[in-house]
Amino acid sequence: MLPGYEFELCLTHDVDRPYKRLQAPYYALKDRNPEHLSALVPGVNPWWQFEEIMELEESLGVRSAFYFLQEESILQKSPSELLNPRYWIEHLGRYDLFDTDILDVLHKLDDGGWEVGLHGSYDSYDDRDALRDQKTALEAALGHRVRGGRQHHLNRADSTWEHHRDIGLEYDASLGSSSEYGFDNGYGVQRPFDDEFLVFPLTMMDIAVPDPGDDFETAWNACEEVLAEAAENDAVMTILWHPRMFADEFRGHRRLYRRIIESALERGAWVGPPGELASRIGTAPQNRTGTASVHR
Repeated sequence: MLPGYEFELCLTHDVDRPYKRLQAPYYALKDRNPEHLSALVPGVNPWWQFEEIMELEESLGVRSAFYFLQEESILQKSPSELLNPRYWIEHLGRYDLFDTDILDVLHKLDDGGWEVGLHGSYDSYDDRDALRDQKTALEAALGHRVRGGRQHHLNRADSTWEHHRDIGLEYDASLGSSSEYGFDNGYGVQRPFDDEFLVFPLTMMDIAVPDPGDDFETAWNACEEVLAEAAENDAVMTILWHPRMFADEFRGHRRLYRRIIESALERGAWVGPPGELASRIGTAPQNRTGTASVHR
């Protein structure tokens, strides 16, 4: 796709839960490990990993995209939706884009050359007005327009990409799976409307690969196989690593992420955020949409 490169690797992070907070008691019970409760101590927040990710990527000379979420309050839901545990889970994990710490990190990322994008809320995939409001809020916090993003939980409907294009987004990165990895959706970007709007299929999510904390080499072998396939097919490979996965409690993920980038660079890949690749692609036609291997 890009002259002089073997393939392209897009790096992305969905900012779902920058604060552990009420998730701490849940994980303490789930894992039967009271150490999770340390996250309730003031000033302790193991899931705030922005600086660590920036340092890691800076050391490798690359940048990524961070997609920020503005989830609706539970108070905006209908009486029937109030009975759905899913909405309470989303509500209890909410954060405010205009919180001082969030604003600070937004501008650190932006000033440092990282892409800041939109992470559409749980229901916004089928609600153009909600999606537009969230984009407006993020742009107000950031100080300029955003170019693309990904829907929360990879939620999509037939109308989702049309909504994205209508509100002024240039691309979406929601096409993919949280349980499978590989090139099931083709080796290249997609143009669903045969215009400049792009879709970056998600090749690999952190929780879809074998757990590197249990067996690092098995996890790495899975990633290496996909990297080799990307190089063989001049593919656009897009990966998602949530910021919390860089915390010590998720053993092996920081090391695995670094190794993916190092291997891609060694193989002659272009590495960066989707927004930058979208600019480089421009309006050039794409023809690498054939499907390939899928891993479960």
